[in-house]
Amino acid sequence: MSANLATGADVRKELTLRGVILGVIITLVFTAANVFFGLKAGLTFATSIPAAVISMAILRSFKDSTIQENNVVQTIASAAGTLSSIIFVLPGMIMIGWWTGFPFWTSFAVCALGGVLGVMYSIPLRRALVTNSDLPYPEGIACAEVLKVGSSDSDHAGSVEEGKAGLMAVLWGSITSAVFAVVVATQVFAADVVSYFRVGDKGAVSGFDFNLSFALFAIGHLVGLSVGIAMLVGALIGWGWGVPHFSLLAGDAASATADLALGTWSHKVRFVGAGAIGVSAIWTLAKLVKPVISGLTSAMAASRVRKAGKADTLPRTEQDIPIGIVGLITLVCFVPIAWLLGYFANTSGLGDHMAVLAVGGVAYVVLMGFFVSTVCGYMAGLIGSSNSPLSGVGILVVIGAALLLVAGVKPYVPAEAGKALVAFSLFTTAVIFTVAAIANNNLQDLKTGQLVDATPWRQQVALVIGVIAGAAVIPPVLDLLNHAYGFAGVPGAGAHALPAPQAGLISALAQGVITNNIDWSLIITGIWIGVAIIAVDEVLARTTKHMRIPPLAVGLGIYLPTASTLMVVVGSVVGWFFDKRAERGPKPEATKQLGVLLASGLIVGESVIGVVIAAIVAFSGKGAPLALVSESFAPTAEWIGGAAFAAVVVVLYRWVARVGRSGA
Repeated sequence: MSANLATGADVRKELTLRGVILGVIITLVFTAANVFFGLKAGLTFATSIPAAVISMAILRSFKDSTIQENNVVQTIASAAGTLSSIIFVLPGMIMIGWWTGFPFWTSFAVCALGGVLGVMYSIPLRRALVTNSDLPYPEGIACAEVLKVGSSDSDHAGSVEEGKAGLMAVLWGSITSAVFAVVVATQVFAADVVSYFRVGDKGAVSGFDFNLSFALFAIGHLVGLSVGIAMLVGALIGWGWGVPHFSLLAGDAASATADLALGTWSHKVRFVGAGAIGVSAIWTLAKLVKPVISGLTSAMAASRVRKAGKADTLPRTEQDIPIGIVGLITLVCFVPIAWLLGYFANTSGLGDHMAVLAVGGVAYVVLMGFFVSTVCGYMAGLIGSSNSPLSGVGILVVIGAALLLVAGVKPYVPAEAGKALVAFSLFTTAVIFTVAAIANNNLQDLKTGQLVDATPWRQQVALVIGVIAGAAVIPPVLDLLNHAYGFAGVPGAGAHALPAPQAGLISALAQGVITNNIDWSLIITGIWIGVAIIAVDEVLARTTKHMRIPPLAVGLGIYLPTASTLMVVVGSVVGWFFDKRAERGPKPEATKQLGVLLASGLIVGESVIGVVIAAIVAFSGKGAPLALVSESFAPTAEWIGGAAFAAVVVVLYRWVARVGRSGA
């Protein structure tokens, strides 16, 4: 393939054997840590930036290493932060009692085939969502800034990035967030400032949870004020109206306030958020039809140029994997997916309907896979891969799969086949989920590549390598954790069972649709809220220059816990104030750039140390192996942690502003 794509003049180091080996090793380690932490906390780490930092530290000893080679390493390793999101679906097979473990080849095939398909689907979206888009791509930009700061290549080091000020901003941001995360792990600082309370005297409850995370804070700085305000609007809808309203209807005055609030959000409001995300996703896709078609047209035009023997006239930064090869690989993936679905149907006791399930399943994967690739790519560009609500997409996918099975298969099978239908819907969802996860990540990587002058096709090949490596390590790690801890809600699971919250929710949804006991009114309510937000956003687009309220971000604010949203809001407001003050200084652009580098460093430090702490937790077998104080210290830890967090933010931003003004 390289013979068709690379130009004769392009001899720089980019997709190298040493880079591939390093990327695969980092992928294996980070994937294992991510699987454990995701099952325990419901969150996964974005691994692009930590991988870039590690890569630069190791490859710096080679004189001929380049920024593009480091970029390929982080591209491979980024699969660890995204493909491990399969834990939001696959453990559901254990929870419904269908599997007792994770069969290696079946689980590997689900991850690998879906992941490769996600890469292929995202290639024609690159021009629409990366090249010709103004989406912020916060993590992609942050990763590019880290690569530039660590690069000795003068072509990619700007006036701020190549100087001491830029490097110091990244380093101090990294050190600060890493140290803070370690202190949080000791429980001297609380992980969050949280409060749940009664509203009125009729039993309604609400609450908030400010996660003391510098990574989330930095994401807020990078995504900007509009996205931050939209997420705040969503959080206010969810916790200012949704939780009080539904908890009041429940009339449960006996339960503890926190349990009632979290239970109401989990079982009621989250479904409202899923409806809002669903309608916003459809609207987003409708708006993207024209640029996606334009991207496909450009890809085909590039293919015609290559076939005419003029490949050297294409800019290197526009050289994707040729669209013909993309189409061929996509079609090749469909064959084993069809076999996999048919095999699963046959072994599930649904052999009489194997052809319908295999063909229908592939059709659903084809259509829904492209839908979720587009939507997840857009969401990654809007708020970052880490905060993109993949489990929200999983909800929509599993509901669609279950509804199709209810309409097309359930009337023709005996009642006892209900569990098999639930299992098949989860299995199909797992394939599509890996498509969504990788597409969610690939466009973020391609944005980084665009900013560091990388070759798209080399990144796309690198991500396929990362997918295969991640797919190989996920099944044994899942199996190990299943046998060591088990999953909450599964008979026989011990006191230390892993919660796996998203997998529990998605499997419960599949069972609810198949057995017809799901509350559709919640999802419909969310749809109407989404329609209203879309209308408001369109009015703002036509009447103001800059003020927008992205509907997907509002849906995220409703769907995600406040622990994942409120600190992003805080970061967006602080970042906006910082940029406004910078504009009044002598060097506004340099100062703003230092703010971006500081935010990038905050993400780096917490991400790296988060993986280390997750590994310590995994090997120690203790929930809090670094704890230095007892649980009775928690109220004090909240005050100390909150005050320390605010003080550190003030000190860091005043320092960066001073450095930016002085140009030191």
